[in-house]
Amino acid sequence: MSMLASASLSHSAAVQSVVSALPHALWRADQMGSYQGAVCASGHAALDRELPNGGWPHSALIELLLQHPGYGEIRLLQPALVQIARQRRIVLLQPPHLPQIAAWSAAGLDTEQLLWIKAGRSVDALWSAEQVLRNGSCGALLLWQSHIRGDALRRLHLAAQASDTVLWMIRPLAAAHESSPAPLRLSLRPAPNGIDIQLIKRKGPQHEQPLYLQLTAPMAAAEMPNAVPTPSSSTLFSLLDHATVDRHTPAVAGVGNIAPTLV
Repeated sequence: MSMLASASLSHSAAVQSVVSALPHALWRADQMGSYQGAVCASGHAALDRELPNGGWPHSALIELLLQHPGYGEIRLLQPALVQIARQRRIVLLQPPHLPQIAAWSAAGLDTEQLLWIKAGRSVDALWSAEQVLRNGSCGALLLWQSHIRGDALRRLHLAAQASDTVLWMIRPLAAAHESSPAPLRLSLRPAPNGIDIQLIKRKGPQHEQPLYLQLTAPMAAAEMPNAVPTPSSSTLFSLLDHATVDRHTPAVAGVGNIAPTLV
């Protein structure tokens, strides 16, 4: 065997050794990738099969892109949120409407585990998100943003990588054409009794056809104790999407007045 062939074989063996020892160091575009950190099962078997490592990744920026809030995104996340809330707090940062406490309770979520943060400006919301991620006391962060600069996205992604928090950023569908450092991007569209999910970006082969998920039907307003109908109840934020607003809402943590456990 020539010296050149021997060197080539040695190099190939060395590469295979590194790949075996560090499976996250190499990803082939035609294969499903993997995350270095932990994942949280989505609670939807069909979706888990399409996600690297079979769930929502911790320590990563996840983008959910939709035309309007209330298309079923919270019901999509409900199983994962229930898991996380059993041990750690969930932060709602800049939700488009007031949280519906009766709906959260009906879904089996401990409302004592919820923290709602309202910021006056987008820059304050992004600052709050970074503090939540750096603090590490929360298991999940849901952040709603209409407009965000590329450098701010990169900062959030880096902050998420340094934490073990599940970070979902909910953005307009128009942002699907913008570049993003997020390793996982999904667009959501309403469908009969559920939603259609388009996997825009993931560590894996392209998924051309939308993935249909049937979601649990929302409770009727009459089943929700202390619910108060409002003129805009069809669009008010709640766990069950398009429900009425509860009379009792969680305390708001304003910027500069965040709970001590978060700073």
